[in-house]
Amino acid sequence: MYELAVLAIVVVALMAATTVVAGLVGRWLLRIEVALMVVAAAVAFFAMLFVGAEVAMRYGFDAPIPGHLELAELLMPIIVFLGLSYTQATHGHVGMDLVLDMMPPRARLRATIATLLVSIFVCSVLAWFSAKNAWQLWLYDDVTMSPPYYKTWPTGASVALGYALTALRMYVQVLHLWNPERFPANEPESAGFHAVE
Repeated sequence: MYELAVLAIVVVALMAATTVVAGLVGRWLLRIEVALMVVAAAVAFFAMLFVGAEVAMRYGFDAPIPGHLELAELLMPIIVFLGLSYTQATHGHVGMDLVLDMMPPRARLRATIATLLVSIFVCSVLAWFSAKNAWQLWLYDDVTMSPPYYKTWPTGASVALGYALTALRMYVQVLHLWNPERFPANEPESAGFHAVE
């Protein structure tokens, strides 16, 4: 419980610091999100080629690639979590907005901000504990159980990075909703909050 209280204080302090330099943070965050999305797409393309090669080797030459299942499992979280913040920036996550659509605009705005603030703290907790796990995987030099013994820490680090950037993106969105003139959206052109339109 103590660790969560300290984490909450740190998150609030980081939010205050981010508010001061929100324009700069938003611009850099968008660049980082786009770069990580490109990396995620490249990893997805590699995974597709790798799985295709494994199928060809297994059924065409009766020589499966060693460790193919483990590598495919390690690549999936990397693909998902490197693109998580960009998806939040483009409002691409699936949402249940039936109740929001029935609210008046002011209440809808407040509900969206409240939801984002709760989500920031949830993502921050997940980022913190994922980072601790990735650090332990690094320290233990953890590898998969079968040859060729792939390192597992990059997958854990991608989970922590994805949640941390998503929390930051959500805070930039809160600032924009709170005061659009002072805090620009810094989102891809196709983005826009459906909940507050």
